[in-house]
Amino acid sequence: MALFDLPLDELRAYRSESPEPDDFDAFWDKTLQQAREHELDARFEPVETGLSTVEVYDVTFAGFGGHPVKGWLRLPAGAAQPLPLVVEFIGYGGGRGLPHENLLWASTGRAHFAMDTRGQGSAWGGGGGTPDPVGAAPAYPGFMTRGIDAPEDYYYRRVFTDAVRAVEAARSHPLADPARTAVTGGSQGGGIALAVGGLVPDLVAVAPDVPFLCDFPRATTLTDRHPYREIGLFLKTHRGRSADVLRTLSYFDGVHFAARGRAPALFSAALEDQTCPPSTVFAAFNAWAHEDKAIEVYDFNDHEGGGPFQEAEQVRWLGSYA
Repeated sequence: MALFDLPLDELRAYRSESPEPDDFDAFWDKTLQQAREHELDARFEPVETGLSTVEVYDVTFAGFGGHPVKGWLRLPAGAAQPLPLVVEFIGYGGGRGLPHENLLWASTGRAHFAMDTRGQGSAWGGGGGTPDPVGAAPAYPGFMTRGIDAPEDYYYRRVFTDAVRAVEAARSHPLADPARTAVTGGSQGGGIALAVGGLVPDLVAVAPDVPFLCDFPRATTLTDRHPYREIGLFLKTHRGRSADVLRTLSYFDGVHFAARGRAPALFSAALEDQTCPPSTVFAAFNAWAHEDKAIEVYDFNDHEGGGPFQEAEQVRWLGSYA
């Protein structure tokens, strides 16, 4: 697919028209307050992997509603002092995988926490182990329309809350330095990282890679590729409900979390990306509140973005912060 979105100079100036709810902050303050009424109960169980340079812990903590959420904590073998911490979130349909996977960040000498995404982990990769015990009204297959009738019931309310609690759980380990905590993720993981960047005030860096869940009004009408297309197909059946659906989605739009970003940020966008169109990524980047921000642009790439080239850039960039 050749370039289909705005030219790069227009992307750099683009601003989303996604309306921010008047009670956005109150909604999320209440959501997190309710989650914290449950004990975090973070448990770290060592896992035998056969690896000699990385130690892995099977983690369980209480997320939204006190529901158990899984994760992996990976540490450089033999670490004795608190380390910079990278918390990572996973792309759509994937789970935390197997304990010996995803060794990049621990190999840089950092603590690395990978959060499982509730209800996902069966579309690609090594699988997941966190159910979503919350029921919902009728939805299109996938996750994008689960509970979309109301912000209080929407699936990503639970996921974003889990993600904030994942940062708290990872920080609770004695070998993780809370004062040097960064978050990252690609696609859905990038969208989750944006949400955490807007909800957790004391991160040192945020690195959303080709982030999903941004600028819903444009994304849902610009691309017909899944997962955004799930929303259009839901509305194709449930005629006349577009305004209500967009109202719900406005509480979860990465653009609004970006406006609350209080840490340096490194984004990436791909100009042929039909899954997360570049204008939706630039909408979040241009809204990011912290003045120390940069975006890597991959001219001829689709949703794979920069791949290992972006990983190398993230490792280089994060060295200035954690």
